[in-house]
Amino acid sequence: MSDSSHPVQDTSLESTNLLLFFLRWKWVIIGVCVAAGIVSAVASLMIEEKFKSTVVMFATQQHSIGEQFLEDIKRKDLLEYGEKDDAERLLQLLNSDQIRTTLIDRFDLWTDYDIDSTEPGAHTLIAREYDSNVTAKMTKFGSVQVDVLDKDAKQARDMANTIADLADTLSNELRNGRALQAFEYAKISYQNLQSEIQLLEDSMESLRRLGVYDYITQIEGLNEQYATAINEGRLNQAERLNEKMQELSKYGSIYTKLETLIESAYEREAVLKKRYDLMYIDVNSKLPSKFVVDNATISDKKAYPVRWLIVAMSVASTFVFIVFVLLILDSIRRLKVAGKL
Repeated sequence: MSDSSHPVQDTSLESTNLLLFFLRWKWVIIGVCVAAGIVSAVASLMIEEKFKSTVVMFATQQHSIGEQFLEDIKRKDLLEYGEKDDAERLLQLLNSDQIRTTLIDRFDLWTDYDIDSTEPGAHTLIAREYDSNVTAKMTKFGSVQVDVLDKDAKQARDMANTIADLADTLSNELRNGRALQAFEYAKISYQNLQSEIQLLEDSMESLRRLGVYDYITQIEGLNEQYATAINEGRLNQAERLNEKMQELSKYGSIYTKLETLIESAYEREAVLKKRYDLMYIDVNSKLPSKFVVDNATISDKKAYPVRWLIVAMSVASTFVFIVFVLLILDSIRRLKVAGKL
């Protein structure tokens, strides 16, 4: 019975010792925590205030614009929201070096961030400062959110909205550039085919000048006339008709071959023309890469620093630290009293 009571007694003893410890050092702990609170409050006042502006958008689906106008079957709708892959592509655009560089130059962030562009490592420094003030992330709703911090509330708004606009510009440049290569290939193929058709038509025109207009129809007509002349006993006329057929037959294979080639060429021309028109639309189209849900506005309340949080964290960390130090000092004192040191 007495053995089972030892843990309870030990726990009570430890609680009593801990209470006595705090009572013994309470003024030291309170004094240090108050001092830490005052220092952190003063320090937080020295931190430059920043305002935050936010723009929220949904990505659009990225696909050929020309297909929507020239294809009979529409695979995707221009008005549909993009999927996760589209949102991730939009994030890549928003976090790209092109947009960062454009913003740094347009808003003179060298001056805003107080960085000398001529000093060694300046570009690394401003990129790091930019990334700490401009963030783009995907929300749980599938939208993309861009947050901008700046000491000027108006500039924070303008930067956020500009980033959204630049995403469209960069997206169109990339899509148009990719489509331009396909367009140039389609253009060359189309022009080469037109030249080929012109050569075939010139050859056919040469046959027409020789009297070959429609070989099949002409030969059938002459055969019919020849048979009639033979039946009616007009042998001289039949002989002349036979000579015409012999003359015409010299060009029969050439005419048939040209006719087949021209028909095939015009069929290919229709396909290439459609592809050419499709690529032309893709090269010259300017469509948004996102739907903006909320445009950035001027914030009337600072977002950084959160002074009460700075003070609270400073006091809490100081409290833990000073208690830890005092516990060590108290343990050393006890060991000395017990003669173990």
